[in-house]
Amino acid sequence: MLSLLLGLGLPTALHVYIGLRLFTAPGWPAPWAALGWGLLGLCYLVLLAGFRAARREATGFTRVIQWGAYLWLGAFGVFLTAVLASDVVGAALSLSGTVTDMHALARGRAAAVLGTVVPAVAFAFVTARGRARVERTTVALQDLGPGLDGLRVVQLSDVHVGPTLDGVWLQRVVDQVNALKPDIVAITGDLVDGSVDQLRDQMTPLASLQAPLGVYYVTGNHEFYHGARAWMAEVARLGITVLTNEHRVVERGGARLVIAGVTDHDAGHIDPPLKSRPDLALAGAPPDVPRLLLAHQPRTALSLEGLRVDLQLSGHTHGGQIFPFMFFVKFQQPVVQGLATVAGTRVYTHRGTGYWGPPLRLGPAPEIAALTLVGVPRSGGDSSQA
Repeated sequence: MLSLLLGLGLPTALHVYIGLRLFTAPGWPAPWAALGWGLLGLCYLVLLAGFRAARREATGFTRVIQWGAYLWLGAFGVFLTAVLASDVVGAALSLSGTVTDMHALARGRAAAVLGTVVPAVAFAFVTARGRARVERTTVALQDLGPGLDGLRVVQLSDVHVGPTLDGVWLQRVVDQVNALKPDIVAITGDLVDGSVDQLRDQMTPLASLQAPLGVYYVTGNHEFYHGARAWMAEVARLGITVLTNEHRVVERGGARLVIAGVTDHDAGHIDPPLKSRPDLALAGAPPDVPRLLLAHQPRTALSLEGLRVDLQLSGHTHGGQIFPFMFFVKFQQPVVQGLATVAGTRVYTHRGTGYWGPPLRLGPAPEIAALTLVGVPRSGGDSSQA
């Protein structure tokens, strides 16, 4: 009971704080303050109902409730950030003596928050639900033979098919990927937000991914919340190669490339036998062949312990998904998005093709990464982005 009260207490207090700042302090004339409080209260109730709906069998009604809950969860975060920022600005103006009419200040702050956040949330929704942006990057790999020079690797990550992303949306993503004519497709985890029984039919578009050198998949943390072993079997049934702390060697024109994959960085906490093992994934890999490692979390690069990895493909961060949360991602991950060097290993961090939870992306757009691998001699250059 105490944990329930504490769990409800903070979000309740924060909703009241927002209401006081936006609807009470400005002293809006009737009926606007009452309407504002009523709408805020309704959003709060929908949020609570959404958590309950997630634990029940999916129906048309529960899906509507979940949509509303996820939308408000994201909008609430943006509103809270904006209200806090307005309080800081208001306090600075008051202390400086620039503004003396506190009522006018409160009304101006509330108007600024509402006038900024409402269109920002609408923009974030359109961005999240829109077509993924193709990010093209060229990466130079030492010892990549001429037969694989120009190899096209298309990466999907953090697809998150679930309550608000379905098979119709996934088919659109698959069509985008196939249009890029990849040689290899890499899926770096967090494919789903639900069980195999719930989402099997929604995942069938993955079977139509086309890449002559293979489609490869590794688990993310969300698979372990919804039955990782069952999902690994289901993805394999769709004709995709599941890399569970193992590798494959692909060849074209006499040139070879190692494609290795590990389970999620934290998998061992949920399923100890599936603990992430980069050493096992690369065991027996030919030493003179470039190595591509698929690992859901960028921080896997910190645990390679001297293993040779020429390029690690990761996701997990969503690029922060909703401003300003990208600034907090750095407390857990060494890189938020894009190409970077982590502990001597180049890591490409994908900002996600879908989204988790709120159907909003404010700042980082959804992504399909199109990486072109080019060879350089062992003494040669580095990588570049285009």
